[in-house]
Amino acid sequence: MRRRELFGTAAAAASLVAAPALAQPKFELAVIGFQMSSETHARAANAAAAAARAKGWAVTLLNSEGSLPRHAEQFEALIQRKPGAIIVCMGKPTEADAQFEAAKKAGIPVLTIMSGSSPHTLFDIAVNEYQVGAQAALWLLGRMNYRGSLLTQRFDGNAGTRIRGKMLDAVLSENQAISVVGSHSMARTASWQDDVRAGMQALLLRNRGKFQGLWVSFDGQAYVIDDLLQAQGVKKGDLFIVSIDGGKETYRRIADPESTLMATVAIPFEEMGERAAAVVESVVVKGQPPSGIATGPYLFLDASLVDQNNVQRFLSP
Repeated sequence: MRRRELFGTAAAAASLVAAPALAQPKFELAVIGFQMSSETHARAANAAAAAARAKGWAVTLLNSEGSLPRHAEQFEALIQRKPGAIIVCMGKPTEADAQFEAAKKAGIPVLTIMSGSSPHTLFDIAVNEYQVGAQAALWLLGRMNYRGSLLTQRFDGNAGTRIRGKMLDAVLSENQAISVVGSHSMARTASWQDDVRAGMQALLLRNRGKFQGLWVSFDGQAYVIDDLLQAQGVKKGDLFIVSIDGGKETYRRIADPESTLMATVAIPFEEMGERAAAVVESVVVKGQPPSGIATGPYLFLDASLVDQNNVQRFLSP
């Protein structure tokens, strides 16, 4: 072989060795928060997105703004794009069943958080809402010494809050010395805070002095009610108030002597988002079987009762 040919062959081989490997495309994860104006939706969705970015993935974070048509449109657009996986926070598997089914047919794994089960998803990461509802109801009735009257602020448009209300009803059915003297059910609306404010303001004024306890289906509603009660001069301990969800603002109010909010059942929304990203990595990226992570359609995490006795632990960074 001539010297020039030898030099050319060696140079070509050297260039192959020196050339960097072709960059692999980033894994893409899409996260949909059903209504990001709700603190809990945002906490779960943002935590999932942050955990995914920490893994080096490309992330698309969407907000359905509480609109089922927009939720369906976003889902359909993602199916056309075909990300590696989709996480849906507080979604509507029943109402958006066609989109969930289409994603499964397109080979896109879907994981949900606090949304309820679906035959088209891996599973739903949630807390046991029956247990959560019972914890809140029993805390309230215990503080009322299982007698007296209460008001309720409900929301039947979400499976979780609806179950919480049903558990309250079950507990009340066995404790006849407590009666519900008034109730407001929140409408599903983008301006839900205004709906709660208007409905509860009328209820509070009409029943002033007639009740000792207040049961609230989620913390966001409790903030509105707490502000109304403070404006009316109600002090902490004048009424026993419990809600459900947890979070920095809730813990601040429980610890604040000026606030009327006294207890919540805290749901680990950030942990849910982080766990969802970890499940996608295990099942979708690494190919591990879902049955090794959860049995059945739910992966349950623990909720914690927080009141003035232990709130400082939750306020600590």
